[in-house]
This record gives sequence, C-alpha cells and structure tokens, in this order.
Amino acid sequence: MAGIEYFGPTSLEEAIELKYKYGNEARIIAGGTDIIVNLRDKVLQVKYLIDIKKIPEMQELSYTPARGLIIGGAVTINQLLEAKPVVNHYPVLAQAGKTLANTLIRNRATLVGNLCNASPAADMAPASLVLRARVVVASQAGWREIPVDQFFTGVKQNALKPDELVVRVEIPPVKGKGIYLKKSRIKGHDLAQVGVAGFLSQEGDLRLALGAMAPTPVLARGLDIYRREDLQQEEKAQAIIEQVMAQVDPISDQRASREYRLAMARYLLRQALAMLSEEVLSL
Repeated sequence: MAGIEYFGPTSLEEAIELKYKYGNEARIIAGGTDIIVNLRDKVLQVKYLIDIKKIPEMQELSYTPARGLIIGGAVTINQLLEAKPVVNHYPVLAQAGKTLANTLIRNRATLVGNLCNASPAADMAPASLVLRARVVVASQAGWREIPVDQFFTGVKQNALKPDELVVRVEIPPVKGKGIYLKKSRIKGHDLAQVGVAGFLSQEGDLRLALGAMAPTPVLARGLDIYRREDLQQEEKAQAIIEQVMAQVDPISDQRASREYRLAMARYLLRQALAMLSEEVLSL
C-alpha cells in the first residue's frame, strides 16, 4: 500500500473538504476490513485514505422513541451488539450482526462500511432493508437522505457521488418482530450463500429481504396485499414465497450454485415465515 496518503480529520467539515478535493481518488475508512484487504490484493487502487474515526458525529449511537436509531459512520458491529436499544427494539439488526465474521472483525467492521461495500451478500443489508433504514450523506453541496432500498445500484456499487460521504444511518422507530437467517459454508466466518431477513409490524406489515440472491440485496415488493394471519395459512405462505422468489436471480459462484441458492432461499423463507407467525398472537 505504498504511495497512499493518509488523512485523519477530526471534524466533519474537514472530511467533507477532503472528499470534495480528491473525489474517487480517495476512500473513506473506519474499520477498513474490506478496503485494506482490497488494497493489499491490488483489487482496489486509490491515492488517499480518509479515516473518520476521530470525527465525533461518526461515533454517534443513540435512540429515542420519536426519532428511532442513529448509527454513526464509525460505529462498529460489536458496539451495535452491545447497545440495549438495538437488542431491545431492533433485534433483527443484532441477529444479522452476530452472523458477521467473528468478534475480531466485528470490533472493526461498521454497519456503514458493510452497506457501502454493497456486496450482494452483505449481512447487514437485508436487516437494514426490512427496517427501512435511511443513509444520510454529506458533501459540500449539502445533505441528503437515501432510502437503503435505493442505495445499492449494482455489484459492490452504491448511490454515493464522488464527493459524498456517509455520516450516519437512521432507522425509524419500529414495533414488531424481526428475524435474520443465514446459510454459509463456514458458520460465522464466511459470506452468506443466502441471507433472509423478515419483519412483521404490529399493524401486520410484512417485509422480506434477501442477500446473495441477485446483483444487489433485494427487498421484496408487493407484499402489502398480505396480512399477518396469512402467515399461518399454508396456501398464502406458499404464495408469499413464490412472489419473493420471482424477484431474485442468483448466480453460481465459489460459495454455492444457483440451484442450491434457489432451494435454500425457499427453505429459509419458509422458516422465517414460520418464526414470524409464532409471534402473531403477541403482536
């Protein structure tokens, strides 16, 4: 990684100025779990690294019933797992975080980094999708919010402009039950072969999202026609699964074949619906 210039700004304004100046020649890092590996393996070539860990706004992790959950750009996965508001109000996010790599990696990896990397198999993406997270970005042109279902634009591609950086992820207040299920070759140490997140709100709003089943993580559309009682009816549950499966297009790679992914996705979706249906009476 010789020849790369490193910056450690201590203010958001300084980081924004650096990103404006260097654009795509610079990468934002906090944990660096993906970027450092890609630089070492020469998969990624950049001239500048902007480390955001010393910026106060990037360390924010807060919750209020009115606003919901705020997760700064440098907040690690393990910090999320240790936060009572996450465990109590957003357990699907905690479940997804626990499946990501191992404790050492989770001490460095961040939610924002996992989303920005935009891997089709990103563990935190399906959970963020069913929770309707918003990515808040800043640049010298101002601020904007990107719904997470519009953030992923292709394989390892996102909607950020060259001069933008992610300041935080905001997750609105939720009332309901969530679940994250993952199948991988090596438990806890591998990307998902298939990942499924589900959420059932108190109002009966069903949301399902999948990872590793398309070029980007997928939030299933058209599920608003189903109600919570449908999860307990075999015919309706099967219809939900078929509707979701019509929206995915997995590939074969070193982790799994297309056929395996299709079969496993059906299995995990059925599991998720069954687990959510068990919670119907308590909602």
